Order: sequence, then structure tokens, then C-alpha cells
Amino acid sequence: MAAKRYYYSDTITDFLQKEDMVVIGKLALAYSHDINDETKMSWLEELRVMRSVLKNYKNRGSVYFEYNIPRMGRRADVIVLIDDVVFVIEFKTRKSKFTHEAVTQVWDYALDLKNFQEGSRNRIMIPVLVAPSEKDKNCQIELSHFEDLVYNPLQVNEKQLSVAIENVVTTIADKAVFLASKDDAWAKSGYEPTPTIIEAAIALYEENTVEDITRHDGDIDATAVCLERIINECREKRQKAICFVTGVPGAGKTLIGLQTAISQFEKNEKAVYLSGNYPLVEVLQEALTRDYVRRCKEEGNRCTKAEAKSKVKAFIQMIHHYRDLYLEGTEVKDNKIIPIEGYFQSHADKAYIPSEHVAIFDEAQRAWTKEELARFMKEKKTIKNFPFSEPEYLMSCMDRQTDWGLVVCLIGGGQEINKGEAGIVEWISSINRSFEGWHVYMSDKLSDKEYAEGKALEMLQINKSQIHVESALHLSVSMRSFRAEKVSLFVHQLLNLQKEEASSTLKEFINYPIVLTRSLDKAKKWLKSHARGSERYGILASSKAERLKAISINVRYQPDFVHWFLEDDSDIRSSNALEDTLTEFKVQGLEIDWACVAWDADLRLNNDHTKWQHYQLRSGTKWQNINKPINREYQINAYRVLLTRARQGMVLVVPNGDYGVPPDETRKPEWYDGIYNYLKDIGIKEI
Repeated sequence: MAAKRYYYSDTITDFLQKEDMVVIGKLALAYSHDINDETKMSWLEELRVMRSVLKNYKNRGSVYFEYNIPRMGRRADVIVLIDDVVFVIEFKTRKSKFTHEAVTQVWDYALDLKNFQEGSRNRIMIPVLVAPSEKDKNCQIELSHFEDLVYNPLQVNEKQLSVAIENVVTTIADKAVFLASKDDAWAKSGYEPTPTIIEAAIALYEENTVEDITRHDGDIDATAVCLERIINECREKRQKAICFVTGVPGAGKTLIGLQTAISQFEKNEKAVYLSGNYPLVEVLQEALTRDYVRRCKEEGNRCTKAEAKSKVKAFIQMIHHYRDLYLEGTEVKDNKIIPIEGYFQSHADKAYIPSEHVAIFDEAQRAWTKEELARFMKEKKTIKNFPFSEPEYLMSCMDRQTDWGLVVCLIGGGQEINKGEAGIVEWISSINRSFEGWHVYMSDKLSDKEYAEGKALEMLQINKSQIHVESALHLSVSMRSFRAEKVSLFVHQLLNLQKEEASSTLKEFINYPIVLTRSLDKAKKWLKSHARGSERYGILASSKAERLKAISINVRYQPDFVHWFLEDDSDIRSSNALEDTLTEFKVQGLEIDWACVAWDADLRLNNDHTKWQHYQLRSGTKWQNINKPINREYQINAYRVLLTRARQGMVLVVPNGDYGVPPDETRKPEWYDGIYNYLKDIGIKEI
């Protein structure tokens, strides 16, 4: 990526004195594509308008054209700094009208710069949409803003742009901040975003790096460097290894996995990102496909959606598809997978040995146990008595390599949420049973309780010289909640019934609101009042929260999660429509900006708030105890997933229960009151 964030910049004074062709020449030199007439004419139009608008602001600031917003993979047309105000200006063609999409776009630019660029933290941000030929009556120049001094977008034509800027400068600008020279300090100030995993995947695919698109106060940079070094060591020493990357929810494990796969792919070293999380893979594939088609169109190239998706699938796949690929042409004999004699000679397009030397398994704690994989193989593949767990089989595929190979396991502690998920224990057991010659890289943080009860390191029974402890392989800082890094800690304390500790942690949340209500309607209004631009919000609930149906939340209905995550609020299938609810199975590994988490009586408290009680609805008439410890753990983890999805804040809804005559025995008020009072006692504000 270019060192400069912009194609052209200057003081307002010097900009007004430069000829158009001089500026166009600098823009053209920085532009990475062929310049067509439409682009050139757009630039000339912008120059003409900005010269007219800025003529009264000599010696008052700076101007930037084509300013990069890396997290979004786009460029703002023009940014003007006057006194302490940052005007973020987006132009539309002369025939264009104001559209919701365009307003959202320029608002997103301003929010991104406010949240993630250090030089904007204390400045006023004014997003401005310019449709030069729009009628005056359709313009919007009234000034209103949120607490962070990001104003609602102004919508202006060419004439009203001058009026709008003058109005801002004369009424709200702080003239004590006087920018007589080009404000390089602002443009060069740190840009450290925390993208959603969807935004990150798109940015990485556009050949940015983790360093370009993430903030650096966490430990993700060190992890990326460490992982690259391990890959090089395996290649140079011709060894096979497994590497465990662990971390708190939202710390960037998936981001690291995608970066590794894409960076190796770009070096012509085949690598593949794999996940058993079907929604995550589907959403990422669709998002990358759409973006690839969009970029091709912008660059004047033709590309069908099918062609784009084929390219995306080259490095991001479902684990099950990968597993099935390397099952073909093999058979099980003496508890080993061996190639069927003569098969690969007659099937030249098939391969027994994986084409990738690096395989990254995301959410590796969810890989299947031996029993679960054997059941699947028998029912779906007609293979009886399959002898391996998923970790053991997947490692056996990489073990077929004749030179070197690396398996990277991205593991979240306390994230197992479904029957048959093996956790890190099975990966270690597989190493002990079958892969004693492999090297193992892991963090000393595997001693934490979330990872095999803190016994992961001592469970390894291979030669100590093959065990490499790397502290950088644990990500301890959540990047998902960029407004409050300790959300995962708070949720951990809340679910562990550490009331005092949770209350203390909650007090540290200055810019991450968590609120509580008994009303779903109030929760929806709260979400809508806090979200801006294209910020995504939605309703989440436990898969066992079946009595939320009484407040119009039906967890049994499974909406299309791709549309839920990717469509904008003009589409009723979008999360922003607040009509469909996703459960832990559809949101794990993904995230939204603002979440409504609805809490049902499936997870309730005893009278003195010292113990969780676990239930599931049976026969539509009564709640039944969940007795198996592992299933209770899955249920706690389900709520852990739901409570750590929001990047900017969340509202918790605990219904009132039923006071009718006769009462609904599945919705006793005391169950819901116990949950509500516990959350209120922690200090969560009621609305």
C-alpha cells in the first residue's frame, strides 16, 4: 500500500494557486488504474467546485483529494481541514440525487476517521454529500451531532456547499486551532482501525496487510510475525508441525488466519483457510465475491459472480469439503488411511497428497470427536467404523506431505457450543497417539483454565525438544469491542457469577454502553438511536430460548444468515430490520456493531444467585433440567458467544414472564426476575 493516504494534498492557499492540469497530473500519477474520461471529468468538476468554495479560507487549513479509508477499502473524494473542523466530502455526478446509500457512505467515512485516526479524536467531523445539480429544497444543512462530535451528514448542491461550510465555520469552528500550513500532522497521525471480520477479509483480499488495517496496541502484529517465522522454519528445516494460536473472543484469531492464507497465496505458496463454521465461511465467501465483482466493474473489467466465487474458494473453504476431498481415492485399513491401488493413475485430476503446505483451521476447538465423525461417516458417507477424530484425520492429511507442512489451529477458550466438539484436548491426544515426530508450537497461556482445564502443556507426551513455547501465539486483547477491550473479561465474570468483579469491570466502560430492559420494543428503539451510517445491529438469542416466542422472538425459525449479515437496512432480511433472530450457531466467529441479546429462562439463577440452573423446553409444556455437565458447559458457552458479538454496545432484554390467569407455567415471573435482578445488581443501567 502507498505510504501516503491521499493522492494529492496542499494548503488551501497553494491549492487555489495551482492550475488544474498540475493537480490532475499528481492525481493521475498516484492512481493505480488507467484513467478514463469519466474519472478525469469527475476530478475536474471537483477541482472547480472546491476552488469556488474555498476561496474565502486562505491560510485557514488544508485540502486532500482521494483520501484512503483502508478499513473500508475506499477513498473519500475530498477532505478539507478548516480550523478544528474536518469536512469529509463525497461528490456524486451532476445527474445524481441524494440517496440513502450515498449518505451512509459519507457518514461511514467520517465515523471511521473519528474512531480510528488519532488526529481526528478531538476534532469536529462534518460529513458532506454533494449532488451538484440537486434542487435547493432537497438540501439538508441543519447541524446536529452525537456526543462524539460527528455530525449528521449534510446534503447539499453546489451552491449550498458554500453556505454549509460558512455556517459551520462561523458557528461551531474553534478558530484557536489555526492551520496556516499544510496539516501533515493530521494526515500522518496514527490510523489504527478495528475492522469487522468481513471488512478485514475484504481489505486483506485487496492486498492490504494486518498492519494496514488493524490497530497496534494489541498483540496481533507480534502474532503475525511469529506465525510467518514458524512457516519459514518448517519450510527450511523440512519439518511438519502444528501451531496453536489461542485468544479471547474478538482478539483477531480469524483475522490472523485469513492474513496467513492470503499472504502465502500471494507468494505462490499454497495455503488454505478452513473452518467448520458454515455461517462464517458462507458469509466471508459471499462478501469477498461481491467485493471482487464490484472492484472488477470499477476497473472496467468483466467478471461473473461464479468466476469471482471460484477464486475466493481457492483459499477459503469448509473443513468438511477439504476433508472429503482427501478422502476420495482412499480406504481405511488397519486404522490407517491408504490410497486405493491404481486409483490416482486413472484419476489424474485427483490428489492423495494435499496441494497446500499450510492449512489453517479456524475455531479448531469445534473439530469433531472420533464418535461424532464416525457417526457422520456412517450416515453420510456409508463408511463404517471410521477410526479417527477430525483432528487426527486432518493432521494425517498434512502428514502425507513428502517434505514439510504446517497445521495452524485457531482456538478460542470456552467456545465449544455443540455436541461432538472435541476441544483442544483431542488435538493434543492425536499428537500423542500418531504424530510424535511433529513439532508443536504453542503459547504458555495454554495453562489457562479455558484450555483443557489448564493442563494442555503437560498433556503433551512428545520429546521436549519438539515443543516450542511462544508467548506471541496468544492474543489477549479483544479488538472486536474497540470502545471497551474488557468486554470479554466482563462477560467471563458475569457468567462465572463473580458479581463484584463484573461490577468493577463494568465501571471501566466509558464508551461501550450496556443497558437492560424488560421491553423488546424499547431495546429496538435503543439500537436504532445509537447506530449510524452502515453500522449493523440485530437481535440474538440462545438456541434453547424457545419461550421468547411469546415476545415475537422465534429461535426455531432459521433466517438466511448471509442476508442477515450483508444486506443493508432497505432489505427486510437484514439484521437491521430487527425481524429475524440469530442464535449462537449462526453468529459465532462473526460480529455486529450493536446487539440486542434476549435472555430466556433456559439459563436462570437459583434464589441466592450462586448457581446457574440449566433447562431446555420439552413437549412445549415444561422446562426440563439439563443434567450432563458437558451440555451445561455448552449452554454457558452459548451465552458467552452471544454476549461477545457486539463491537460498540448492547442491550439485554429479560422479559417479564407471565402473570395471566391461568399463568403460563413455562414463563414464571420469578425465573425472569432472578436474571434481571442479577444483571441490575451488577450495575447494568436500566432503560
